[in-house]
Amino acid sequence: MIGDPLILSIVLLVIMFGLLLAGLWIGFSLLATGVAGMLLFNVRLPPTISIWDKIGDLMANSVWNSLNSWALTALPLFVLMGEILFRTAISTKLLTGLVPWLTRVPGRLYHINVVACSLFAAVSGSSAATTATVGKITLSELSDRGYDKRLSIGSLAGAGTLGFLIPPSLIMIIYGILSDTSIGKLFIAGVIPGIVLAGMYSIWIALQSVMHPEYLPQSEEEYDWSHRLRALKDLLPVFALIAAVLGGIYMGVTTPTEAAAIGVLGSLVLALVYRNLTWQSLREALYSAVRTSCMICFIIMGAAFLSQVVGFIGIARSVSTFITELGLSPYMLILVLGLMYLFLGMILDGISIVVMTLPIVLPIVVHAGFDPLWFGIFVVIMVELSQITPPVGFSIFVIQHIARENTVTILKATFPFFIITLLMAVLLCMFPELVFYLPEQMVR
Repeated sequence: MIGDPLILSIVLLVIMFGLLLAGLWIGFSLLATGVAGMLLFNVRLPPTISIWDKIGDLMANSVWNSLNSWALTALPLFVLMGEILFRTAISTKLLTGLVPWLTRVPGRLYHINVVACSLFAAVSGSSAATTATVGKITLSELSDRGYDKRLSIGSLAGAGTLGFLIPPSLIMIIYGILSDTSIGKLFIAGVIPGIVLAGMYSIWIALQSVMHPEYLPQSEEEYDWSHRLRALKDLLPVFALIAAVLGGIYMGVTTPTEAAAIGVLGSLVLALVYRNLTWQSLREALYSAVRTSCMICFIIMGAAFLSQVVGFIGIARSVSTFITELGLSPYMLILVLGLMYLFLGMILDGISIVVMTLPIVLPIVVHAGFDPLWFGIFVVIMVELSQITPPVGFSIFVIQHIARENTVTILKATFPFFIITLLMAVLLCMFPELVFYLPEQMVR
């Protein structure tokens, strides 16, 4: 038996990572770690109650409370919307619609990755779907037109992570449920940071294109205003879907769940309009959405149980007290947590990072004086970094599959955009108004 919660927390971390490295599913790993914590800690119970009875009570209570949430129904709906769009012609329409508008911008069609990913992120909510859908079209198109492949890959890797930051975001939904933060406010708070980060990516692309003219093809098609206006017909359906999904949330007319249902309906309408929705593709979209949603819910369930155990045996309180006694300033605490998230990003996916760390980290952050809304956007940016952090960066695997390049080449191409995303996290600390401005305007 272990009586010190701090020592037990270290033991549980070793157990959890050991289970993960052994290949056990994340949900099972979290549940098993929670059970181990109850068995290893010196829990004092009445003689009539066994430790297994207490574990059963905690597990039943945490599983029910974490999954019995109306807000959680938005999750499978947004997943389904992304799966349907993934199997339609929306990415091709985005490309043909954006090309005439970007040929005069420094960097030209390199920006198509940033703009297309930003727009697709606003209707899919998933970084993986955004990267895969946009990348399948743009990488081959840019290569055929004579653009430098490394900058194409880097811009796609960076911009693809915007699926987590630009609402609707699956990570924001999960964070909102676990932290009891308004999902609608999280969506609104992510807009300005998402636009700023996309702008930073575009500025870097423009600078690289000016400094290295050889990255651009020597000749490029010319487009006049008649071409640009005709291209709007390919862009307007996407803008209409974004307005339908997010407009109601921002105006307070719909909840995130209702907006997700509208998004699914809108994606089905788009698929029918483009005439490329078959029973086979619809069945594949439904199966994939069910698998993804069940996987996420299982992780949430395990994290909720571990959170209950952490609170029951006093780990969260002990860790909070320990860090408080270190005398760290609030922003030094954020620096330490940022380094922790960078490390976790090397070995875990984004959803796992959020559900595994939030039960312990959030009370400490709130005690240090940070708003849960601001911390939610900070966590999302750190999770974005996990998408392009070796060796488990999921976006790296997606791009490797699409581009048929080795991992080292992709990492070199991605590194500048990794640094830019890291700089965005610093800007968020320096200017928290980036998060609070829009939610405050909505309240007024």
